[in-house]
Amino acid sequence: MLKFNLIAPCHFGLESVLKKEITDLGYDIKEVSDGRVAFEGDGDAVARANTFLRTPERILIEVGGFRAETFDELFEGIRALEWEKFIPKDGRFWVTKAASVNSRLFSPSDIQSIVKKAVVERLKPVYGMRYFEETGEDYPIRIFIKKDLVTAALDTTGVSLHKRGYRQVQGEAPIAENLAASLLMLTPWKADRSFVDPFCGSGTFPIEAAMIAAGIAPGLNRHFTSENWPKVVPPKLWLDVREEARDMIRMDVSCDIQGYDIDAAVLSKARQNAAMAGVDQMIHFQRRPLSDLSHHGKYGFVVTNPPYGQRMEEEELPQLYRQIGEAMDRLPTWSFYLITAYGDAERMIGRRAAKNRKIYNGMIKTYYYQFPGPKPPRRPMRKED
Repeated sequence: MLKFNLIAPCHFGLESVLKKEITDLGYDIKEVSDGRVAFEGDGDAVARANTFLRTPERILIEVGGFRAETFDELFEGIRALEWEKFIPKDGRFWVTKAASVNSRLFSPSDIQSIVKKAVVERLKPVYGMRYFEETGEDYPIRIFIKKDLVTAALDTTGVSLHKRGYRQVQGEAPIAENLAASLLMLTPWKADRSFVDPFCGSGTFPIEAAMIAAGIAPGLNRHFTSENWPKVVPPKLWLDVREEARDMIRMDVSCDIQGYDIDAAVLSKARQNAAMAGVDQMIHFQRRPLSDLSHHGKYGFVVTNPPYGQRMEEEELPQLYRQIGEAMDRLPTWSFYLITAYGDAERMIGRRAAKNRKIYNGMIKTYYYQFPGPKPPRRPMRKED
């Protein structure tokens, strides 16, 4: 089976989480750069990466790379690549995105037009055709140019991987599913520790936590563009990967996952989403204000996306973040993790985070503040009879 250089884009600042996830899946990392991780794999890797990885935005196959400072160089470089290895004569292909950073070529529309023409010119003599009707399957192309270095890739995913298929309804300013999963994976939370999101909105954090606890692959219940690429991923591989994913599910796991919000309507959406994800029985959603945040257990985790100006008036934020600090005082053994763009978060909370990590949530620069609590005492080892 052919080997590919695969590229997995992710949120800026979360490359290390994705790198570990890919390594744990069994693949060798080739390169880590801003907002992406490259690794080597075959058609099986394409199917498994799309199905099992929780943190990237999509999985790309690199067709080739070269340097281009002019549109003529871009055209010739694209035409020299072996697109026929992937695109059949009836394939529908177009440049779905062209991005340029610190490069002489910077017009996305011009880049898209020239790349399309160059691919057509490459395929004409290969298939002995002057005109392509493009009535077959989709082969979306992505072009990245950084410091005049061009990367040409095919998008194996289609709709972004953050679309798990369960969020049919959403609240205001929801956090993306893959970002929520990444932030959860930056914590030491495990299914045997209590988990609460006091600003759960449409339920993304609790649902992602439940899916992790139950071993539900994020891509199990959705489709991918490359499912229709038999040259790249034989259909049997998709069947085998989905069977592998179903075998990993453990719905009998015991866990305490809770989501709170003050909006009854948005909680109704969260329950619907949890049901779509198949984890509604694992999550307790409740209408409860932050001022009432409490829990009988110890050593639990709060992971949340509190309002920071997008969903709340600016003058209300200081009091809200003071309440977060008060909640920490009420739960002294708990660990708190929150992502926010509010600049005075630590001052209003009343304590310094042990760590904070800069993360770009779309175009918004946010910080992931980490307030780890004490570790639970070790359980005494049972004596052998």
